[in-house]
This record gives sequence, structure tokens and C-alpha cells, in this order.
Amino acid sequence: MSPLALTALIFGLMLLLMALRAPIAIAMFVAGATGYVLQAGWLPLASFLNTQAFARFASYDLSVIPLFILMGHFATQGGISKALFEFAAAVMARFRGGLAMAAVMACAAFGAICGSSVATAATITSVALPEMKRHGYSGRLATGTLAAGGTLGILIPPSVPLVIYAILTEQNIAKLFAAAMVPGIIAMVGYMIAIAIYVRVVPGQAPEHDDAPALSLSALSGVLPIAAIFLIVFGGIYGGLFTPTEGAAVGAASTFVAALLKREITWAKFKQCFYATAEGSAMIFMIFLGADLMNSALALTQVPEQLAQVVGGWGLSPLMVVAAILLFYVVLGAVMDELSMILLTIPIFFPMVMGLDFGMPKESVAIWFGIMVLMTVGFGLLAPPVGLNVYVVNGMAKDIPIGESYRGVLPFLASDVVRTLLLLFFPAVSLWLVQYVG
Repeated sequence: MSPLALTALIFGLMLLLMALRAPIAIAMFVAGATGYVLQAGWLPLASFLNTQAFARFASYDLSVIPLFILMGHFATQGGISKALFEFAAAVMARFRGGLAMAAVMACAAFGAICGSSVATAATITSVALPEMKRHGYSGRLATGTLAAGGTLGILIPPSVPLVIYAILTEQNIAKLFAAAMVPGIIAMVGYMIAIAIYVRVVPGQAPEHDDAPALSLSALSGVLPIAAIFLIVFGGIYGGLFTPTEGAAVGAASTFVAALLKREITWAKFKQCFYATAEGSAMIFMIFLGADLMNSALALTQVPEQLAQVVGGWGLSPLMVVAAILLFYVVLGAVMDELSMILLTIPIFFPMVMGLDFGMPKESVAIWFGIMVLMTVGFGLLAPPVGLNVYVVNGMAKDIPIGESYRGVLPFLASDVVRTLLLLFFPAVSLWLVQYVG
């Protein structure tokens, strides 16, 4: 069997298993094992499996993933999201579409201590959706806003997909977090601008004026713990007080203390935080194993190297190559989640990109490409036919047809396109903060 046919078989088997609703980790593992056996045999596969799990999970850097996930669960169960939304609503009440803008701001703030897109969308939806419906927002705008706002959970550090990218490419996590700061803020502002334009162009989607409470001392005091946690974690990381992994541990402990002070976390919720963290971490680590096996099988075919040579022979500019990769991510997002996409494709695309001349240092290219990938995988969380965030938010708004929710995310997808083009053609937007990180 030719290498190209083997590659097609591996990918085809993976997609077939996914279509049959097999977990993505199992689909990758079975497809990778099949490709490996067809090329090397059973004994080499057994030898590979004998050492690969320990080699992957013995990495100290991987401990940052469950710690950031635990931090997010403490924030979710501790009632922090309600305080964030109330403060944002008080700040934005004077603007038309203010509650929708407040939901975006709350998602951004919650994402700064969560790191998960789906968790951010679900948590803020539980608080914001009833208020938006009570004030007369259309189901289309409300669910579209919350689904899009949820993507800020991975765009604004700490970001679990960005941590995984750093581990796969052996890049500095602190520098990647710094590079994601400005793009994440641009994403938030872009979504708020999209809301402002949408409520003026399309009538009947939002009330003329939001009757929200004025900004008060109690609303301000509700967000002080979140601000303190963010400053402690990232101030400590960039101030050289501790590593990103230690920062994640400090962040989890600080978020737990904040949840205790709010007196909303019970023993049952405390245990649920650890159960959910174990479940989420196990899922990610299983995807790691499946992706490692599948990437090893693909490496044996030597198709990735041949693909890099073919692309290099086309004479395309480096920016065009990256643009083509990003378009591929948009398409792949229709069938895969962001973690699976990164784990499967980065070992193939990263060496290809690093071999191109962008007129920048290699480290800068690696960091910029990571931010571009992070921004693009967010498309898959919103765009049909999957749009995981859309499904999550729509599932919590049972009276709203899912078609309305998909229409609601269109203005935000337009904002995503503008932001992605800005970051593609002006890498300095992502990189200027990195220079201040030692």
C-alpha cells in the first residue's frame, strides 16, 4: 500500500469511528494502531505502547493542565460568575445592547481564571441568559452572544489549548500567555462592537435601554477577588516569583479561598470540582495518547515530510501557507474539538511553518503561529454544523431553535475573520508584549 493510501486509510478510519460516535481519543488510537501495524507490525507497536504512556505523562509541564482546570471549577462552583456579570451589567447599562456586552465582558473576565471555552459559555449562560430574556433580548442575540463570548475562555490566558501547544512545540508558556493577552482583548472588544452594530442594524433584537442597576460599591467589591487572583497568578509568573505550573497551583488555591469567602461552595461542590477536574484531565490525557500514536503512524508514512516539500515547491509566500493552514483548521473544526485538532495537526504543521522564512526569529514565529492557531480553532466552536459552544448554550435555552442560535453567532464570526486577518498580516500585535517577558 502506498504512503498516500495509508494516510488516507488512517484519516478515513478515524473519521468513520467519530461518525459512529466513538470518543475522539479512541478514534485516534484505533486509527493510529491500525496504520502502525500495517507498516511496522505488532511487536514494534507493542514496544511503542510499552514506553509511550510513561514518556508522555512523566512530563512535569503536564501538571499545569489539571491545575488550571481545577482553578476554573472552583470559580464555577464558587459563584464568581454572578458577581462578574452584575458588575459588567452595571458598567454597560448605559449602552444599547449593554447586557449583551456585559455578558461578553463577564466571559472575558471568567476566562481569565478558567481556561476552558465550554465551561465559560455554560457558566455565564446560567447567569446571563435569564436576565437577557427578562430584559427583552431576542433568543438569537442572547444565545449567539453567550456562545461567542464563551470562546474567550480559551483566547484569554490561562488557556488549556495554548498550554498544550506550548508542550507540543517546546515553547515558553509564559511568553505564549503574554502573546495571547492583546489578541484576547481585541476579541472581546470586537465582539462588543459587533453587538453595537447588530442591535442598530437589525431592529427588535435588543431593548432601546437596559434597566440595570447603577454601579455600586457592592458590585465593585464582588469583582475584587477575581482581579486579585489574576494579578497574583500572572504578576507572579511575569515577575519571576514562580513558574507557570506553580502559578497554576497558586491560582487554584487562591480561587478556592475566594469561593470560600463568598460562602457558596459546599462540601458536595468541593468534591465535584475534583471529580470534574479528574474527568476533564483524563479526557485530555487520553487524547494525548491517541494523538501520539496516530502521529507516529503518520510519521512512518513520511507523508508529512513529503507534504512539506510539496508545499515548499509551490513557491507560495509564507503568509499564504499559514493562511491555507488556518483555512484547514476552520474546515476541521466542523468535525473535531480544539484540543484534538491541536494534538493531531501541530506535529505535522509546526515543522512546516518553522521551515519558512517570515523575516522573524524562530521563537517569534513559533509564538505567533500558536496564537494564530488558537484564534482559528475558536471558529469550530461557533460555526455549523457542529459549533460545540452553540450546542451547549442552546441546550440551556430549550425554547430557542438551534437555527436561531446559529444565526446569532454570524456577526461574531465576522468579527473573528477581521481579527484573524489583522493578526495574520501584523504579527507585531501578538508579539509586542512578549519582549517584556524574560
